[in-house]
Amino acid sequence: MKHLPDFLLKNPVFTAFSDSDLEEASRLASTRSYLKGEKIILYGDVWAYLLLVKNGVIEAVKESGEGRVLRVASFGAGELFWGMAFFHDEAPMPVTLEAREDSSLYLWARQDILPLLFRNGKASWELSRLMAGRMERASEILEGLAFHPVAGRLARLLLENFDTAGDAAISRHLTLDEMAAHIGTTREMVCRALYSFSDKKLIEVTRTEFVLTDRKGLAQMVERG
Repeated sequence: MKHLPDFLLKNPVFTAFSDSDLEEASRLASTRSYLKGEKIILYGDVWAYLLLVKNGVIEAVKESGEGRVLRVASFGAGELFWGMAFFHDEAPMPVTLEAREDSSLYLWARQDILPLLFRNGKASWELSRLMAGRMERASEILEGLAFHPVAGRLARLLLENFDTAGDAAISRHLTLDEMAAHIGTTREMVCRALYSFSDKKLIEVTRTEFVLTDRKGLAQMVERG
């Protein structure tokens, strides 16, 4: 892990570490690899670790008693996440963590990394800022689920994907089930909304991609929520 200190410096929490503590954090890290779809930790388990994504994508997922899935958040290379028990003794995980694609993680046990955080006060501040940002994002998700109809949530998801791609066409890399999980609904509702968008000439749905034909109209679907 000789290059790990340089990788850690890409994250604001670790930039606050002294050189000696950065080296110590690198020495204490363990590495784990997961295949696409593999579970890292399950909802309800006690898991007192801090994780940093080395490569790949990790998703936080909630599942209802009826089997409906909501993808709460995703974390890519260089991003941090933690188990609830990292901050509160014996606190269970509120989500399941799974690999969205083949992924590798750096992990620190609570008892190993806490002394370094305590010695580097600004690191704790940066971790608090990160937590505040995650809480804000969680609030936005809850607001969307509570006040935006399925069509509005799906329109927002599509627009975000068009913006990320920087193009008026995006490949259908998400299945109906995955799209439903992102917006907290069922695949049937997603299918209905997609064909409604198509009928309204907001998007064109092909076998391999979605083509944006009316950005303003799709944005209005979001605003109506």
